[in-house]
Amino acid sequence: MKLRIVVTLKNGVLDPQGKAIEHALASLGFSGVGEARVGKLIELEVADGTSDADIDAMCQKLLANTVIENYRVERPEVSGQ
Repeated sequence: MKLRIVVTLKNGVLDPQGKAIEHALASLGFSGVGEARVGKLIELEVADGTSDADIDAMCQKLLANTVIENYRVERPEVSGQ
């Protein structure tokens, strides 16, 4: 089973990479860009029987720093079903 784990910074946490992107886009002449926030996307392939609790534990113990980050698990739909 393929999963996508999307990790984003919590509201209120400073995002220097996002600020750098905002400034770079403005300096390149792109106007109208609001706030930019940077996160990460982790794609995992796990055994079909992997429980939601195990997936959640993976996220909390390694994939996300839950002090400053939120995460969500996405299960891409399989076509043809």
